[in-house]
Amino acid sequence: MQAILALDQGTTSTRAIAFSAGLDPLATVQVELPQHFPRPGWVEHDAGDIETHSLQVLREAIDRVGLEPRQVAGLGITNQRETTLLWERDTGRPIGRAIVWQDRRTAETCARLRPEESLVSARTGLLLDPYFSATKLAWLLDNTPGARTAAERGALCFGTVDCFLLHRLTEGRVHATDATNAARTLLMDIRRGDWDEEMLALFRIPRACLPDIRDCATEFGTTRLLGGEIAIRGMAGDQQAATIGQACFAPGMVKSTYGTGCFALLVTGDEPVASNHRLLTTIAWQLGGKRAYALEGSIFSAGATVQWLRDGLGIISHAREAGEWAAKADPAQRVHLVPAFTGLGAPHWDAGARAALLGVTRGTTKAEICRAALESVAFQTADLLDAMRADWPAMGDCVLRVDGGMTASDWTMQFLADLLGAPVDRPVVAETTALGAAWLAGHQAGLLPGPEAPATHWKLERRFTPTMSRDEARERHGDWKCAVGRVLG
Repeated sequence: MQAILALDQGTTSTRAIAFSAGLDPLATVQVELPQHFPRPGWVEHDAGDIETHSLQVLREAIDRVGLEPRQVAGLGITNQRETTLLWERDTGRPIGRAIVWQDRRTAETCARLRPEESLVSARTGLLLDPYFSATKLAWLLDNTPGARTAAERGALCFGTVDCFLLHRLTEGRVHATDATNAARTLLMDIRRGDWDEEMLALFRIPRACLPDIRDCATEFGTTRLLGGEIAIRGMAGDQQAATIGQACFAPGMVKSTYGTGCFALLVTGDEPVASNHRLLTTIAWQLGGKRAYALEGSIFSAGATVQWLRDGLGIISHAREAGEWAAKADPAQRVHLVPAFTGLGAPHWDAGARAALLGVTRGTTKAEICRAALESVAFQTADLLDAMRADWPAMGDCVLRVDGGMTASDWTMQFLADLLGAPVDRPVVAETTALGAAWLAGHQAGLLPGPEAPATHWKLERRFTPTMSRDEARERHGDWKCAVGRVLG
């Protein structure tokens, strides 16, 4: 028996899945990851939790299947992107907590650098926003005593979560990241595939603390912390891994992942496409030294909105109840929730925007609020796809492949198809992020063919087809745009 391990370290949980050599799931283990909110707009993780939970779920997945290390063809790692860590090179001890991608503490820094945004976008494909890693790293260097001096002499390591886990799993032997994660830092020239000296100077980042940049499928090193020696053979940021897991290998294919946030990627091929509608140009994958590119739209709050219904308002006790209540809502009420809890992402990129519940009357109940929360995810997706078509007309009509926890809601997926006027495909394996990481490791191990071959790991579970009239869909989308206009700065 041969198996492939995938470690999916996300924003709110850490998951390990053991797959067969044919990418059928054998065992899944998941634990929640606590978040810390020390100040308004600040979001942090304990790096020790990330490491401990990762080892815990990997070991338990191995045990559940009864695997021996020699039976594991490879481990693939996928991760929440942009989250920023700094740690001691010799000891691996983190310098403070990880600053999560949702964190907005560097909004003023981004505003001050705004005159440089054209250069930054041309070089990195990104926009100046606290979402990305560079300003977070600069903040750590400036606000941790002695950190900048230590980083300049190479005593500290910077990394996103993938890089930190690789360093810890290899017991400090490897300090490396992959091209997709490096492309989310504001420090990489996405055309050359290397760190950019002008970006390093702009953000005041010492090169000595940066990791090596590698392909998504390569020999990253080995870990001896899982009962024996296991090769680490795949690595990609979560949205790129989901793109691979959804088998979106051809230009024009588009997927949208609904986790804590929502992230839509449109594969554009081997040349980067610059956006005129404030989307991101990013690396979809890098294999054999060759890069494929995508346009990406990032929404900050999707599943997090449902979590707010549960934990903030207390009007539901489980996420699945949101769809049940939404189905009971009064169709005559047009309540809108604009979930700008940490600002608005694409295509607005307004860090100062804050959430608003609009259209509330005395007749509004939790049913209408739940419906507004779920509809907000579909409305934001429609905004992204409209921007993608404007930037890349070759996209045309599309089938949207979806994944992530929110896709379990039939009500939400049907409304999404209705609003888009396009089919929405939900795969058999909903955890396509882990599936993509496993594919990378399996490909590097020689078990799976490359992206040029017909995909065999993607299977359709259900297609949602639109039933709403296009006139109604356009009217509903127009009402949403008016609601968004009320919260923009």
